[in-house]
Amino acid sequence: MAVRQAVFLVGGKGTRLGTVTAATPKPLLPITPDMLLIDLLIEEAVRHGFTDIVLLAGHLGDSVERLYHGRRIREATVRVIREPEPAGTGGALRHAAGILDPWFLLANGDSWFDINLRALTLAPPRAGLARIALRPMADTARYGSVELHGRRITAFTEKKAAAGSGPVPGLINGGLYLLRRAILDRIAGPCSIEQDVFPALVRQGAVEGRVFDGYFLDIGLPETLAQARRELPMRLARPAAFLDRDGVLNIDHGYTHRPEQLRWMEGAREAVLALNEAGYLVFVVTNQAGVAHGFYHEADVHAFHARMQAELADMGAHIDAFYHCPFHPDATIRRYRHPSHPDRKPNPGMLLKAQREWRIRDRGSFLIGDRESDIEAANRAGIPAMLFDGTNLLATVRQALAAVRPAPGAPTPIPISIETPAMQAG
Repeated sequence: MAVRQAVFLVGGKGTRLGTVTAATPKPLLPITPDMLLIDLLIEEAVRHGFTDIVLLAGHLGDSVERLYHGRRIREATVRVIREPEPAGTGGALRHAAGILDPWFLLANGDSWFDINLRALTLAPPRAGLARIALRPMADTARYGSVELHGRRITAFTEKKAAAGSGPVPGLINGGLYLLRRAILDRIAGPCSIEQDVFPALVRQGAVEGRVFDGYFLDIGLPETLAQARRELPMRLARPAAFLDRDGVLNIDHGYTHRPEQLRWMEGAREAVLALNEAGYLVFVVTNQAGVAHGFYHEADVHAFHARMQAELADMGAHIDAFYHCPFHPDATIRRYRHPSHPDRKPNPGMLLKAQREWRIRDRGSFLIGDRESDIEAANRAGIPAMLFDGTNLLATVRQALAAVRPAPGAPTPIPISIETPAMQAG
Protein backbone atom coordinates (compact mmCIF):
# COMPACT_ATOMS: atom_id res chain seq x y z
CA MET A 1 0.00 0.00 0.00
CA ALA A 2 1.42 3.38 -1.02
CA VAL A 3 2.20 5.94 1.67
CA ARG A 4 -0.43 8.69 1.55
CA GLN A 5 0.38 10.85 4.57
CA ALA A 6 2.90 13.72 4.48
CA VAL A 7 3.76 15.46 7.75
CA PHE A 8 5.58 18.80 7.82
CA LEU A 9 7.53 20.26 10.73
CA VAL A 10 6.56 23.94 10.78
CA GLY A 11 7.13 24.85 14.42
CA GLY A 12 10.70 26.20 14.48
CA LYS A 13 11.42 29.77 15.59
CA GLY A 14 13.94 30.54 12.84
CA THR A 15 16.14 32.61 15.15
CA ARG A 16 19.03 32.71 12.65
CA LEU A 17 16.82 34.72 10.30
CA GLY A 18 16.58 37.55 12.80
CA THR A 19 13.57 39.84 12.86
CA VAL A 20 11.85 38.42 9.76
CA THR A 21 10.54 35.47 11.80
CA ALA A 22 9.55 37.49 14.85
CA ALA A 23 5.95 37.67 13.66
CA THR A 24 5.97 35.04 10.90
CA PRO A 25 6.79 31.32 11.18
CA LYS A 26 9.71 30.43 8.92
CA PRO A 27 7.68 28.16 6.58
CA LEU A 28 5.18 31.02 6.08
CA LEU A 29 7.80 33.36 4.63
CA PRO A 30 7.03 34.34 1.01
CA ILE A 31 9.22 32.88 -1.72
CA THR A 32 7.32 34.41 -4.62
CA PRO A 33 4.85 37.31 -4.40
CA ASP A 34 1.95 34.87 -4.29
CA MET A 35 3.46 31.73 -2.73
CA LEU A 36 4.75 30.91 0.74
CA LEU A 37 7.40 28.24 1.23
CA ILE A 38 4.91 25.89 2.87
CA ASP A 39 2.55 26.33 -0.10
CA LEU A 40 5.29 25.09 -2.40
CA LEU A 41 6.12 22.16 -0.13
CA ILE A 42 2.48 21.09 0.16
CA GLU A 43 1.97 21.41 -3.58
CA GLU A 44 5.00 19.20 -4.17
CA ALA A 45 3.67 16.50 -1.83
CA VAL A 46 0.18 16.63 -3.32
CA ARG A 47 1.39 16.28 -6.90
CA HIS A 48 3.23 13.12 -5.81
CA GLY A 49 -0.07 11.64 -4.64
CA PHE A 50 -0.03 12.40 -0.90
CA THR A 51 -3.62 13.13 0.11
CA ASP A 52 -3.35 13.55 3.90
CA ILE A 53 -1.25 16.61 4.75
CA VAL A 54 -0.44 17.29 8.41
CA LEU A 55 1.31 20.45 9.62
CA LEU A 56 2.94 20.22 13.07
CA ALA A 57 2.87 23.80 14.31
CA GLY A 58 4.53 25.42 17.30
CA HIS A 59 5.97 28.94 17.13
CA LEU A 60 3.12 31.27 16.06
CA GLY A 61 1.04 28.18 15.43
CA ASP A 62 -2.19 30.15 15.44
CA SER A 63 -1.14 31.73 12.13
CA VAL A 64 -0.54 28.31 10.61
CA GLU A 65 -3.81 26.94 11.93
CA ARG A 66 -5.82 29.93 10.73
CA LEU A 67 -4.40 29.74 7.20
CA TYR A 68 -4.32 25.98 6.62
CA HIS A 69 -6.45 23.85 8.95
CA GLY A 70 -9.25 22.19 7.01
CA ARG A 71 -8.09 23.45 3.62
CA ARG A 72 -8.53 21.35 0.52
CA ILE A 73 -5.56 21.58 -1.88
CA ARG A 74 -6.20 19.70 -5.12
CA GLU A 75 -6.94 16.12 -3.98
CA ALA A 76 -5.56 16.55 -0.45
CA THR A 77 -6.90 17.69 2.91
CA VAL A 78 -4.74 19.70 5.32
CA ARG A 79 -4.79 19.37 9.10
CA VAL A 80 -2.83 21.45 11.61
CA ILE A 81 -1.72 20.00 14.96
CA ARG A 82 -0.45 22.60 17.45
CA GLU A 83 1.85 21.53 20.24
CA PRO A 84 0.74 23.05 23.58
CA GLU A 85 4.31 24.05 24.46
CA PRO A 86 7.71 23.81 22.74
CA ALA A 87 8.78 20.16 22.68
CA GLY A 88 11.30 19.97 19.84
CA THR A 89 10.73 18.10 16.60
CA GLY A 90 10.46 14.79 18.44
CA GLY A 91 7.93 16.09 20.92
CA ALA A 92 5.88 17.67 18.14
CA LEU A 93 5.73 14.32 16.40
CA ARG A 94 4.77 12.56 19.61
CA HIS A 95 1.93 15.05 20.12
CA ALA A 96 0.46 13.95 16.77
CA ALA A 97 0.55 10.24 17.66
CA GLY A 98 -3.21 9.80 17.40
CA ILE A 99 -3.41 10.66 13.71
CA LEU A 100 -0.23 9.19 12.24
CA ASP A 101 -0.42 6.39 9.67
CA PRO A 102 1.64 3.19 10.07
CA TRP A 103 4.14 4.70 7.60
CA PHE A 104 4.33 8.40 6.75
CA LEU A 105 6.56 10.96 5.07
CA LEU A 106 8.08 13.52 7.45
CA ALA A 107 9.55 16.70 5.98
CA ASN A 108 11.30 19.76 7.32
CA GLY A 109 9.17 22.81 6.60
CA ASP A 110 12.13 25.09 5.95
CA SER A 111 13.99 23.36 3.13
CA TRP A 112 13.49 22.34 -0.49
CA PHE A 113 14.80 19.03 -1.81
CA ASP A 114 13.67 18.33 -5.36
CA ILE A 115 13.36 14.54 -5.52
CA ASN A 116 10.86 11.90 -6.54
CA LEU A 117 9.07 11.51 -3.20
CA ARG A 118 7.54 8.25 -4.38
CA ALA A 119 11.02 6.78 -4.80
CA LEU A 120 11.80 7.64 -1.17
CA THR A 121 8.62 6.03 0.16
CA LEU A 122 8.69 2.99 -2.13
CA ALA A 123 8.78 -0.40 -0.38
CA PRO A 124 9.21 0.60 3.28
CA PRO A 125 11.90 -1.48 4.98
CA ARG A 126 10.67 -4.63 6.70
CA ALA A 127 13.06 -4.02 9.54
CA GLY A 128 14.04 -0.65 10.88
CA LEU A 129 12.09 2.46 11.67
CA ALA A 130 13.32 5.15 9.30
CA ARG A 131 14.69 5.96 5.86
CA ILE A 132 16.41 9.31 5.28
CA ALA A 133 16.86 11.10 1.95
CA LEU A 134 20.54 12.01 1.63
CA ARG A 135 22.20 14.59 -0.60
CA PRO A 136 25.85 14.58 -1.78
CA MET A 137 27.52 17.93 -1.03
CA ALA A 138 30.93 19.30 -1.96
CA ASP A 139 31.20 20.71 1.57
CA THR A 140 29.21 19.31 4.49
CA ALA A 141 30.71 21.58 7.16
CA ARG A 142 27.62 23.75 7.51
CA TYR A 143 25.26 20.77 7.79
CA GLY A 144 27.14 17.90 9.38
CA SER A 145 27.62 14.67 7.47
CA VAL A 146 26.11 11.19 7.28
CA GLU A 147 28.02 7.92 6.90
CA LEU A 148 26.31 5.37 4.65
CA HIS A 149 27.36 1.74 4.19
CA GLY A 150 25.18 -0.03 1.65
CA ARG A 151 21.67 1.01 2.57
CA ARG A 152 22.41 1.44 6.27
CA ILE A 153 23.31 4.74 7.92
CA THR A 154 26.11 4.09 10.38
CA ALA A 155 26.97 7.50 11.82
CA PHE A 156 26.19 11.21 11.95
CA THR A 157 28.91 13.84 12.27
CA GLU A 158 27.80 17.12 13.78
CA LYS A 159 28.47 20.49 12.16
CA LYS A 160 31.31 21.52 14.45
CA ALA A 161 33.04 18.17 14.14
CA ALA A 162 32.73 18.30 10.35
CA ALA A 163 34.07 21.84 10.07
CA GLY A 164 37.73 22.29 9.24
CA SER A 165 40.15 24.34 7.23
CA GLY A 166 38.88 23.15 3.83
CA PRO A 167 35.79 21.67 2.16
CA VAL A 168 34.53 18.40 3.61
CA PRO A 169 32.68 16.46 0.88
CA GLY A 170 30.12 13.85 1.81
CA LEU A 171 26.43 13.17 2.36
CA ILE A 172 24.03 15.36 4.31
CA ASN A 173 20.58 14.80 5.78
CA GLY A 174 18.15 16.20 3.18
CA GLY A 175 15.31 16.78 5.64
CA LEU A 176 12.94 14.17 4.14
CA TYR A 177 12.14 10.98 6.04
CA LEU A 178 10.05 7.86 5.64
CA LEU A 179 9.09 6.88 9.20
CA ARG A 180 7.31 3.97 10.81
CA ARG A 181 4.79 5.07 13.44
CA ALA A 182 6.51 2.76 15.94
CA ILE A 183 9.32 5.33 16.09
CA LEU A 184 7.12 7.14 18.61
CA ASP A 185 7.99 4.43 21.14
CA ARG A 186 11.51 5.91 21.16
CA ILE A 187 10.25 9.42 21.99
CA ALA A 188 9.54 9.86 25.68
CA GLY A 189 9.35 13.65 25.85
CA PRO A 190 10.71 16.86 24.35
CA CYS A 191 13.65 16.08 22.07
CA SER A 192 15.08 16.53 18.61
CA ILE A 193 14.41 13.91 15.95
CA GLU A 194 17.68 14.75 14.22
CA GLN A 195 19.97 15.11 17.24
CA ASP A 196 18.47 12.63 19.71
CA VAL A 197 16.25 10.03 18.05
CA PHE A 198 18.09 9.30 14.80
CA PRO A 199 21.55 8.85 16.36
CA ALA A 200 20.14 6.35 18.86
CA LEU A 201 18.40 4.43 16.07
CA VAL A 202 21.56 4.45 13.95
CA ARG A 203 23.46 2.77 16.77
CA GLN A 204 20.84 0.01 16.62
CA GLY A 205 21.07 -0.32 12.83
CA ALA A 206 17.49 0.83 12.39
CA VAL A 207 17.93 3.65 9.84
CA GLU A 208 18.27 3.36 6.06
CA GLY A 209 19.64 6.01 3.74
CA ARG A 210 18.84 6.68 0.11
CA VAL A 211 20.90 9.09 -1.96
CA PHE A 212 19.29 11.65 -4.29
CA ASP A 213 21.01 14.40 -6.25
CA GLY A 214 18.11 16.85 -6.70
CA TYR A 215 18.33 20.57 -6.08
CA PHE A 216 18.61 21.27 -2.34
CA LEU A 217 18.27 24.49 -0.37
CA ASP A 218 17.25 25.43 3.14
CA ILE A 219 16.19 28.91 4.24
CA GLY A 220 17.80 28.89 7.67
CA LEU A 221 19.99 31.93 7.02
CA PRO A 222 19.25 35.37 5.53
CA GLU A 223 21.52 34.64 2.58
CA THR A 224 19.87 31.29 1.81
CA LEU A 225 16.40 32.85 2.09
CA ALA A 226 17.52 35.42 -0.49
CA GLN A 227 18.92 32.60 -2.62
CA ALA A 228 15.61 30.74 -2.44
CA ARG A 229 13.76 33.82 -3.63
CA ARG A 230 16.16 34.17 -6.55
CA GLU A 231 16.38 30.55 -7.62
CA LEU A 232 13.17 28.73 -6.69
CA PRO A 233 10.82 30.69 -9.00
CA MET A 234 12.93 29.57 -11.97
CA ARG A 235 12.93 25.95 -10.79
CA LEU A 236 9.22 25.74 -10.04
CA ALA A 237 8.27 25.74 -13.72
CA ARG A 238 8.74 22.28 -15.19
CA PRO A 239 8.27 20.85 -18.67
CA ALA A 240 5.21 18.65 -19.05
CA ALA A 241 4.47 15.37 -20.80
CA PHE A 242 0.84 15.11 -21.89
CA LEU A 243 -0.21 11.48 -22.42
CA ASP A 244 -3.36 10.15 -24.01
CA ARG A 245 -4.80 7.29 -21.96
CA ASP A 246 -6.51 4.42 -23.82
CA GLY A 247 -4.10 2.85 -26.28
CA VAL A 248 -1.12 4.77 -24.90
CA LEU A 249 -0.97 4.07 -21.17
CA ASN A 250 -3.47 1.22 -20.93
CA ILE A 251 -4.79 -1.36 -23.40
CA ASP A 252 -7.97 -0.07 -25.00
CA HIS A 253 -10.70 -2.68 -24.52
CA GLY A 254 -13.35 -0.33 -25.89
CA TYR A 255 -14.90 2.08 -23.39
CA THR A 256 -12.49 0.86 -20.76
CA HIS A 257 -13.65 2.07 -17.35
CA ARG A 258 -13.66 -0.66 -14.68
CA PRO A 259 -10.53 -0.71 -12.48
CA GLU A 260 -10.19 -4.47 -12.96
CA GLN A 261 -9.90 -3.85 -16.73
CA LEU A 262 -6.62 -1.99 -16.29
CA ARG A 263 -3.87 -3.61 -18.35
CA TRP A 264 -0.84 -1.47 -18.99
CA MET A 265 0.67 -1.01 -22.43
CA GLU A 266 4.22 -2.34 -22.71
CA GLY A 267 6.65 0.03 -21.01
CA ALA A 268 3.88 2.38 -19.85
CA ARG A 269 4.57 2.41 -16.12
CA GLU A 270 8.29 2.56 -16.74
CA ALA A 271 7.70 5.52 -19.06
CA VAL A 272 5.85 7.44 -16.36
CA LEU A 273 8.65 6.69 -13.89
CA ALA A 274 11.25 7.88 -16.40
CA LEU A 275 9.36 11.15 -16.81
CA ASN A 276 9.09 11.56 -13.03
CA GLU A 277 12.82 11.00 -12.65
CA ALA A 278 13.52 13.48 -15.46
CA GLY A 279 11.70 16.20 -13.51
CA TYR A 280 8.67 16.33 -15.80
CA LEU A 281 5.09 17.00 -14.86
CA VAL A 282 2.98 14.14 -16.23
CA PHE A 283 -0.64 14.70 -17.27
CA VAL A 284 -3.23 12.35 -18.70
CA VAL A 285 -5.57 14.00 -21.24
CA THR A 286 -8.35 11.66 -22.34
CA ASN A 287 -11.66 11.86 -24.19
CA GLN A 288 -14.25 9.74 -22.37
CA ALA A 289 -17.21 9.50 -24.71
CA GLY A 290 -18.49 6.47 -22.80
CA VAL A 291 -19.77 8.87 -20.14
CA ALA A 292 -21.69 10.86 -22.76
CA HIS A 293 -23.21 7.66 -24.16
CA GLY A 294 -24.29 6.43 -20.73
CA PHE A 295 -22.01 3.39 -20.65
CA TYR A 296 -20.47 4.50 -17.34
CA HIS A 297 -20.29 7.50 -15.03
CA GLU A 298 -17.64 10.11 -14.32
CA ALA A 299 -17.17 8.46 -10.92
CA ASP A 300 -16.04 5.35 -12.81
CA VAL A 301 -13.44 7.42 -14.67
CA HIS A 302 -12.11 8.69 -11.34
CA ALA A 303 -12.03 5.15 -9.91
CA PHE A 304 -10.08 3.89 -12.93
CA HIS A 305 -7.58 6.71 -12.55
CA ALA A 306 -7.23 5.96 -8.84
CA ARG A 307 -6.29 2.37 -9.73
CA MET A 308 -3.72 3.65 -12.21
CA GLN A 309 -2.25 5.96 -9.59
CA ALA A 310 -2.11 3.18 -6.99
CA GLU A 311 -0.31 0.77 -9.33
CA LEU A 312 2.14 3.49 -10.37
CA ALA A 313 2.86 4.31 -6.72
CA ASP A 314 3.78 0.67 -6.15
CA MET A 315 6.79 1.21 -8.40
CA GLY A 316 7.66 4.74 -7.26
CA ALA A 317 5.89 6.64 -10.04
CA HIS A 318 2.93 9.01 -10.26
CA ILE A 319 0.69 11.02 -12.58
CA ASP A 320 0.49 14.67 -11.55
CA ALA A 321 -3.08 15.19 -12.78
CA PHE A 322 -5.77 13.53 -14.87
CA TYR A 323 -7.93 15.54 -17.27
CA HIS A 324 -10.91 13.93 -18.98
CA CYS A 325 -13.63 15.19 -21.29
CA PRO A 326 -17.05 13.49 -20.95
CA PHE A 327 -18.71 15.48 -23.77
CA HIS A 328 -19.61 14.25 -27.26
CA PRO A 329 -21.59 15.72 -30.20
CA ASP A 330 -23.91 12.67 -30.30
CA ALA A 331 -24.24 12.09 -26.56
CA THR A 332 -27.28 10.12 -25.44
CA ILE A 333 -27.17 11.91 -22.09
CA ARG A 334 -28.27 15.45 -22.80
CA ARG A 335 -26.07 17.29 -20.33
CA TYR A 336 -23.00 15.82 -22.04
CA ARG A 337 -24.10 16.75 -25.57
CA HIS A 338 -22.00 19.48 -27.15
CA PRO A 339 -21.22 20.08 -30.84
CA SER A 340 -17.55 20.87 -30.20
CA HIS A 341 -16.68 21.11 -26.52
CA PRO A 342 -13.43 23.04 -25.92
CA ASP A 343 -12.03 20.13 -23.90
CA ARG A 344 -12.76 17.39 -26.42
CA LYS A 345 -9.75 16.60 -28.55
CA PRO A 346 -8.87 17.74 -31.20
CA ASN A 347 -9.72 20.91 -29.29
CA PRO A 348 -6.92 21.85 -26.87
CA GLY A 349 -9.02 22.68 -23.79
CA MET A 350 -7.58 20.03 -21.47
CA LEU A 351 -4.02 21.04 -22.32
CA LEU A 352 -4.79 24.73 -21.89
CA LYS A 353 -6.47 24.02 -18.56
CA ALA A 354 -3.33 22.25 -17.33
CA GLN A 355 -1.25 25.21 -18.48
CA ARG A 356 -3.43 27.53 -16.39
CA GLU A 357 -3.44 25.32 -13.31
CA TRP A 358 0.23 24.30 -13.18
CA ARG A 359 3.61 25.98 -13.58
CA ILE A 360 4.43 24.47 -16.96
CA ARG A 361 7.52 25.39 -18.93
CA ASP A 362 6.60 25.24 -22.60
CA ARG A 363 10.20 24.58 -23.60
CA GLY A 364 10.70 20.83 -23.47
CA SER A 365 7.00 19.94 -23.15
CA PHE A 366 5.39 17.44 -25.52
CA LEU A 367 2.35 15.21 -26.08
CA ILE A 368 2.17 11.52 -26.97
CA GLY A 369 -1.07 10.15 -28.42
CA ASP A 370 -2.26 7.40 -30.73
CA ARG A 371 -4.75 9.37 -32.84
CA GLU A 372 -4.64 12.34 -35.16
CA SER A 373 -7.03 14.15 -32.80
CA ASP A 374 -4.32 14.00 -30.11
CA ILE A 375 -1.77 15.49 -32.49
CA GLU A 376 -4.16 18.23 -33.57
CA ALA A 377 -4.92 19.15 -29.94
CA ALA A 378 -1.20 19.52 -29.31
CA ASN A 379 -0.82 21.61 -32.48
CA ARG A 380 -3.54 23.97 -31.32
CA ALA A 381 -1.91 24.28 -27.89
CA GLY A 382 1.49 24.96 -29.44
CA ILE A 383 3.04 21.77 -28.07
CA PRO A 384 5.20 19.30 -30.06
CA ALA A 385 3.59 15.89 -30.45
CA MET A 386 4.48 12.29 -31.20
CA LEU A 387 2.14 9.71 -32.70
CA PHE A 388 2.49 6.51 -30.66
CA ASP A 389 2.68 3.30 -32.69
CA GLY A 390 1.46 1.03 -29.88
CA THR A 391 4.73 -0.80 -29.28
CA ASN A 392 6.73 0.31 -26.22
CA LEU A 393 5.88 3.56 -24.47
CA LEU A 394 9.18 3.75 -22.59
CA ALA A 395 11.09 3.67 -25.88
CA THR A 396 8.81 6.38 -27.25
CA VAL A 397 9.28 8.57 -24.18
CA ARG A 398 13.04 8.16 -24.37
CA GLN A 399 12.91 9.22 -28.00
CA ALA A 400 10.84 12.27 -27.09
CA LEU A 401 13.17 13.24 -24.24
CA ALA A 402 16.19 12.90 -26.50
CA ALA A 403 14.53 15.14 -29.07
CA VAL A 404 13.72 17.94 -26.64
CA ARG A 405 16.95 17.78 -24.63
CA PRO A 406 20.41 18.95 -25.66
CA ALA A 407 23.53 16.89 -26.18
CA PRO A 408 25.99 17.31 -23.27
CA GLY A 409 27.46 20.79 -23.36
CA ALA A 410 25.07 22.08 -26.01
CA PRO A 411 24.50 25.83 -25.54
CA THR A 412 20.87 25.91 -26.73
CA PRO A 413 18.97 23.46 -24.58
CA ILE A 414 15.67 22.62 -26.24
CA PRO A 415 14.39 22.89 -29.82
CA ILE A 416 11.03 24.46 -30.52
CA SER A 417 9.74 21.36 -32.30
CA ILE A 418 10.40 17.66 -32.40
CA GLU A 419 11.79 16.42 -35.70
CA THR A 420 11.93 12.63 -35.97
CA PRO A 421 10.34 10.31 -38.53
CA ALA A 422 7.92 8.84 -35.97
CA MET A 423 6.72 12.25 -34.86
CA GLN A 424 4.09 14.55 -36.21
CA ALA A 425 5.10 18.21 -36.34
CA GLY A 426 4.04 20.09 -33.22
